[in-house]
Amino acid sequence: MNSPAEPAPRRYKMKQLVDATGLPRQAIHFYLKEGLLPPGEKTGRNMAYYSDEHLARLLTIKKLQHERFLPLKVIRAVLEGTESSYSDEQRGFLSEVRGKLGGGFDRAGSADTIDADALIARLGIDPDELDRAIELGIVAVVEEGGVRRMDARSTWIFEIFGQIRALGFTRERGFTIDELAFYEEHMQRLVDAEVSLLYRKLRGLPPEVVAGLIEGAMPQVNTLLSRYHDAKVREVFAALL
Repeated sequence: MNSPAEPAPRRYKMKQLVDATGLPRQAIHFYLKEGLLPPGEKTGRNMAYYSDEHLARLLTIKKLQHERFLPLKVIRAVLEGTESSYSDEQRGFLSEVRGKLGGGFDRAGSADTIDADALIARLGIDPDELDRAIELGIVAVVEEGGVRRMDARSTWIFEIFGQIRALGFTRERGFTIDELAFYEEHMQRLVDAEVSLLYRKLRGLPPEVVAGLIEGAMPQVNTLLSRYHDAKVREVFAALL
């Protein structure tokens, strides 16, 4: 008996991808340009077909960017499987603990967004610095109806940057949004080290116990970091002869 033939793979035109994902055509072309989406099968100068793999990847990108507001550099790392330096065991540990944490630890679940360009205009920040912040992965935006919107919980980044700029750390003196990337890089290293520490010390405890410890300690650790930074800066100047 002949085995039943496998159904032919589905092929999508660009319009069908737009309809299936709800993403605007411009966004899909942007993902193609940035390499987040592989090129389709060209059948003409302005015609290409896309597969189920393209559709699945677009839905993943949409979830990560529009629901979790992850920066494009993080989305790229997720798609390439290089998003984390954690071991499989550490990731499993974190996943179990995440299920017991309160909603404040999840980037998803907030529908509150703001007009990113209106925010920086109000704060006196140049528009190209928003573009640079997006490029560096400091903040993520999505375009809705021609308006660039960002997670309302990320406004503090530009509010603090605007305050620092107003104190005199100006472009003319060489200070740009790029300086925020310096702090993000070092903070990421610190968090990675914290995860390794928690895994070594707490991996034998039930996930709900670890979640409770993390939730309880976060305010104290944040205060500790702030005071350590203040103390270390003062030590530098106190030690000068």
